[in-house]
Amino acid sequence: MADSASASSGRMWCSIPERLQLHAAMLALQFGYAGFHVVSRAALNMGISKLVFPVYRNIIAFLLLVPFAYFLEKKERPAITLNFLLQFFLLALVGITANQGFYLLGLDNTSPTFASAIQNSVPAITFLMAAILRIEQVRLNRKDGIAKVAGTIFCVAGATVITLYKGPTIYSPSPHLNSPVIEFGTLSLGDAKGKNWTLGCLYLIGHCLSWSGWLVLQTPVLKKYPARLSVTSYTCFFGLIQFLVIALIVERDAQAWIFHSGGEVFTIFYAGVVASGIAFAVQIWCIHRGGPVFVAVYQPVQTLVVAIMASLALGEEFYLGGIIGAVLIVVGLYFVLWGKNEEQKFAKEQVAITTTPEHSSIRSSSHAKTSLTQPLLPSSTENV
Repeated sequence: MADSASASSGRMWCSIPERLQLHAAMLALQFGYAGFHVVSRAALNMGISKLVFPVYRNIIAFLLLVPFAYFLEKKERPAITLNFLLQFFLLALVGITANQGFYLLGLDNTSPTFASAIQNSVPAITFLMAAILRIEQVRLNRKDGIAKVAGTIFCVAGATVITLYKGPTIYSPSPHLNSPVIEFGTLSLGDAKGKNWTLGCLYLIGHCLSWSGWLVLQTPVLKKYPARLSVTSYTCFFGLIQFLVIALIVERDAQAWIFHSGGEVFTIFYAGVVASGIAFAVQIWCIHRGGPVFVAVYQPVQTLVVAIMASLALGEEFYLGGIIGAVLIVVGLYFVLWGKNEEQKFAKEQVAITTTPEHSSIRSSSHAKTSLTQPLLPSSTENV
C-alpha cells in the first residue's frame, strides 16, 4: 500500500517537466536560505554565542554529509595524503571559519536583508579574484569581458554605498511589528539595538571575500581530488575543529554551550539541516541540471524574500543607502552573469568551428577559454 502510494507520487513528480521542477526547487532553496538569514539573526538576538552557534551547525552538517560522501564516492575518491589534508585545512580556514565567522559578526551589526544583498556580489568578487590570479582572462575587446568588468564595478560600488551611507529610513513596519521583541512560537525575535552599521558591512564584505576565495581555491584542489562531496566533508570537518578550538579558547562561559530554550535548538537545527544539508543537496541537483548561471540568477529572489521575512518577523526598517546599494549589486550581478553566459556561447561557437570538416586537421592552440569553473558549478545550461 505504502509502496504503491510512493510509486504513484514518484510518477506524478516525474510527469512534471524538468524546467518546472528546477524553478520550484530554486524557489524552495531561496526560501530556505532566506529563512537561514532570519533564523541566524533570531539566534543572535536570543543571545547564542557567535562561536558556539557555528560549532553546533557544522557538527550537524558534517554528520549529514559524511554518509553520502563515504558511500557515493567510494570508487572516485583518491587516497588521502598530507598535502591533501593541508589543502583541506586551508579551504576550511577560508570557506568555513572565516566565511561563517565574518557572516555572523556582520549580521549581528546590520540586518538579514543587507547581509543577503551583499552576498549578491560574490560572483563579481570571484571573477575579480580569478582575474587577478590569472585563472580567468579579461577580454576588454569583447562585449562579455566589458560586461563582467562593468558588473564588478557595479557590485563594488553597491557594497561601498551600503557600507558608507545608511541614509534616511524609507520604510518602517507598523509599531506593533517594530517592538523590541516579538514572540513567534518558541522563538524570541526582534531587531537588536546598538549596531555598528559600518563595521557590520565591513565584516560582511570580509564574508564575501572569504566565500569567493573559497570558490577560487577549490578549483586546483578539485582537479587533483575530484570527489566533491568528500572535499566538502573534509572541509566541514576541519572547519568544525577550527571553530571548536577558537570557541574553547575565547568562549569562557560554560553556559554558552547549553541550550536555554526550544528556540535556540530550532535555530541550530535549521542552520545545520536546512541551510547546510537539504539546501546543499538541492543546490547540487539544480546546478547539475540547470547550470551555474540559472542558479545564480535566483540569488536576488532570496534578498527579496529575506526583506519580507525580516520585516514581518524582526520589524526590520529599510534605509535609502541599503536600497541603493542593493540595486547596484543586483545590476552588477546580472552584468557578470550575462557576460559569463555570452563567453560560454562564444566558446561553444569556437569549438563548433574547429570541429567542422574543413578545420578537423587544424588544432588551434588559442581556443577560447571558458570562465572560471566554480567548484560544484558545472557549466551545463541545456535544461534551462
